Amino acid sequence: MNAPQSPPDDPPAEPVGMAKALSSYGDRDFSLFLRRAFVKGAGYGDAALERPVIGITDTGSAYNPCHGNMPQLLDALRRGILMAGGLPMPFPTVSLHESFAHPTSMYLRNLMAMDTEEMLHAAPMDAVVLVGGCDKTVPAQLMGAASAGLPAIQLVTGSMLTGSHRGERVGACTDCRRYWARFRAGEIDAAELAEINAQLVASVGTCSVMGTASTMACIAEALGMTVAGGASPPAVSADRMRVAERTGQRAVALAREHLAIDQVLNADSLHNALRVLLAIGGSTNGLIHLSAIAGRLGFDVDLPAFDRMARETPVLLDLKPSGAHYMEDFHAAGGMAALLRELKPLLKLNARTVEGITLGEQIDAAGPGFAQQVVRPLRDPVHAEGGIAVLYGNLAPHGAIIKRSAADAALMEHTGRAVVFENAADLAERIDRDDLDVRPDDVLVLKRIGPLGAPGMPEAGYLPIPRKLARAGVKDMLRISDGRMSGTAFGTIVLHVTPEAALGGPLAWVQDGDRIRLSVARRELSLLLGNEELARRQAARPVAAPAAARGYAALFLRTVTQADQGVDFDFLRGTEARGRVP
Repeated sequence: MNAPQSPPDDPPAEPVGMAKALSSYGDRDFSLFLRRAFVKGAGYGDAALERPVIGITDTGSAYNPCHGNMPQLLDALRRGILMAGGLPMPFPTVSLHESFAHPTSMYLRNLMAMDTEEMLHAAPMDAVVLVGGCDKTVPAQLMGAASAGLPAIQLVTGSMLTGSHRGERVGACTDCRRYWARFRAGEIDAAELAEINAQLVASVGTCSVMGTASTMACIAEALGMTVAGGASPPAVSADRMRVAERTGQRAVALAREHLAIDQVLNADSLHNALRVLLAIGGSTNGLIHLSAIAGRLGFDVDLPAFDRMARETPVLLDLKPSGAHYMEDFHAAGGMAALLRELKPLLKLNARTVEGITLGEQIDAAGPGFAQQVVRPLRDPVHAEGGIAVLYGNLAPHGAIIKRSAADAALMEHTGRAVVFENAADLAERIDRDDLDVRPDDVLVLKRIGPLGAPGMPEAGYLPIPRKLARAGVKDMLRISDGRMSGTAFGTIVLHVTPEAALGGPLAWVQDGDRIRLSVARRELSLLLGNEELARRQAARPVAAPAAARGYAALFLRTVTQADQGVDFDFLRGTEARGRVP
């Protein structure tokens, strides 16, 4: 007679709290014993250590004024986490600021994403609050969190206040560029420029216009990754602190609900984010960052489909540089709730959010709205089509983009003579020379500022108007590069030409005097040159991709992808192909 069988053992429970991500000593029980001993040495008691552990990425830095409110945010976050029964555990990561990162913050975005991802793997936490604001910090955090897979929620630091110069309201950084252009043109002197410099950034926080930081804040909310209303409150406002408190409370709920990030970030939420990018007249950088976030999840952004989406998505937000207002005004007008309410017919309303409800339910919960002048209705948009258009042609076989909402309508159908700068150093040396052969209807072309060429794809695509033309009153020209520009910039500027010149893309072979045709209506960017002549130039002067001998530079140059894949490292993309968006 067989002996009775013992019931199977219950599968081991998933570790939680301080038992997660244990250090390897060969004995799990000892690892936890040792960890608890050390954390108790910091003054924690047993009751605290039994709570859900909520990690907080502390990106405060003296080199990052955009995150200058970090101490107050952390206080409010801790309060919210403790109110909900969690244990807040702040930890430092890389912190990036646009003006304090050489050669460019984009060069270091992937490093910050890797740092974030590995710390989420390495430290015990049941959920994480990602605290960031400046341009590359939010995308880096979302990229890292998407790869790590933990329950996560984003808290943006918020925008700065606006200042005033001689009765005119000003704010970084669209007005920075506008006044700098006036200075170069001789319209204002150095003394007035110094006065302006002291008013452009009136407080800590991110740029007060629809630059990349504000774009990514709006995108984070559109993705469902912030609490409702999380995008727009200014950095130094009580509303921002209350958003931080609610974020802390919601982080504890995410931990208890085991709401992993891939239940929020998916094809539907990416569709909504791309739609919002167009409707806000958002930064062209937003497309690169969304491509990188999508790539971490196994999705590719379908640029032709995105362009079709752009044709049916009007710009509704009247903010600089595509409009007239600032982020403070957007917040006073109802923030993202006002925008999403108007966009509702064009959104995937079943997309889930970190609030634990669908986006449609979140929009309904915000109420009917009120009269205001910043968010326009669908029937009366700022621009009939979305802010970004995708271009193709023999100069950009894999695509290029233009921020049509910030461009001169008279230049969007234009053919002109190329005035070529081989790299950023060549531009700096010659752009202000009086003997530069350039006319107002020419096309300025800057090469080798792409992901490999610079390296890091700096925001140098906003080529200045040659000084002698600026002093003659020229305000805009068609400008083309394989680089990026700040979301705060404006003008008729073609960016992200792919493949880039440093990789041997057609841009590498453009010469002074060549004719270039732009047609935004036909979505065309063409070098008016025969195939035989182009092949002759390629054979005569082959391009060798840049390389480095060691360190992060070597890793970057060996593995970075092109703009259409988000300028991420190829080995960090998701291992499972899940299709294309939108």
